[in-house]
Amino acid sequence: MLIFDAHLDMAWNALEWNRNLEWPVARIREFEKQFKDIVPGPNTVSWDALRQGRVGITVSTLLPRLHRRDKVLTHYHSREAAYAACYGQLAYYKALVAKGVLREIPDRRTLKAHIAEWEQDTSGTLPIGYILSMEGSPSILSPAQIGEWFDAGLRILGPSHYGISPYSHGTGSEGGLLAEGPALLREMDRVGMLLDVTHLADQSFWEALDVFQGPVLASHHNCRALVPADRQLADDQIKALIARGAVIGAAFDAWMLTPGWTIGVTQPDHCTLENVVDHIDHICQLAGNARHSGLGTDLDGGFGKEQTPKDLDTIADLPKVADILARRGYAQADIDGIMYQNFARFFERSLPE
Repeated sequence: MLIFDAHLDMAWNALEWNRNLEWPVARIREFEKQFKDIVPGPNTVSWDALRQGRVGITVSTLLPRLHRRDKVLTHYHSREAAYAACYGQLAYYKALVAKGVLREIPDRRTLKAHIAEWEQDTSGTLPIGYILSMEGSPSILSPAQIGEWFDAGLRILGPSHYGISPYSHGTGSEGGLLAEGPALLREMDRVGMLLDVTHLADQSFWEALDVFQGPVLASHHNCRALVPADRQLADDQIKALIARGAVIGAAFDAWMLTPGWTIGVTQPDHCTLENVVDHIDHICQLAGNARHSGLGTDLDGGFGKEQTPKDLDTIADLPKVADILARRGYAQADIDGIMYQNFARFFERSLPE
C-alpha cells in the first residue's frame, strides 16, 4: 500500500541534526551513538526507511527553529536569520530532486501522476514525492512576501509553532491573530497557499478560520478528548475542520497519544500504535465517516524512539496501522483513505491546477 505522511521535518533533520537521510536508520543510529546528550533518542526516519515502508509521498517542511542542549526548541534571534535558514533547507530538497531521490509536488497534475506511478510500481526505486510546507512563520518577513515563497514552491503555511509567532499565537500561548495576521492569511488566499492550523492557539485557530477562505488542513494533530492539552484539537475544532473539508493527520509523538506522559520520564511501554488508531477513530466517529483522517507522523520532530509507540521501530513500520484498522473492522476502502487517499484527494482539489 502507498502511504502518505502529511508531516515530516526532513530538511531540518538533515541540517540541524547533521543527518545523512539517504542512509538506513540503523547506520544513522550507529553514527549518532558518539554524540552523548546532543541528539535525542534513536532516530526512526530516513528517506531509505520511507521507501522501505512505501511512504511514497510526504508533506515536508521548512522549520525555522533551533535545537540546543539547554532548551529543546529555540527561536532565531532575527527573522532574517530564520528566512535564510529556510532557504537553506529548501536548497537541501532541491539538491535531492536533482539527484533523483525526491520529486517536488507543486500542483495537481504532478500529484496525480506521482500517485499513479507509485500505485503501479513495486520496485522501491521511485523518487519520494514531497509537498513543501513551512511550520511557523518567522521566515515570512511580511505578508507581501507570501508571493515570493509561493514562487519558490511553498504550498502550505502553518503560521504558528510553539509560542508566539510574528502573526499569531501558538502552542503554549494564549491569544489571537497579531496585527499582520489577517493580512498574511488574505495574501495566502490570494496566491492559493493552503492553511495548516496545526499549533494555532485556540483563539488564533478560530480567528484564522474566519479570515482565511481557502482550503485548510491539520497536518499533525490529535484529539483533546483523549489527551487533554492545548496542543490537541477539541471536538468543536475537529467538527469545524470537517465542515471545511479538512483532513487531520495523526501525530505519533507519544505525549500526544497517551494521557499523563512526561517527556524524558515516561517509558515507551505505555504507548502503542493502538493509541494512534484511537485518535484516528475518534475523528472518524465525529465525522460519521473515515474521509477526514490521515497520517501526519512528525516522527522526526526533535525526538526519537524513546518517545514513539513501542511497536514502531522505524517509519517503515507504518503499515502496521493499516493492520490495526482492519482488526477494528474498518473497510479496505476506508483504510486506503486513512493511509493515503484522503490526503491525496484533499491535495488533488486544493493544489494549483
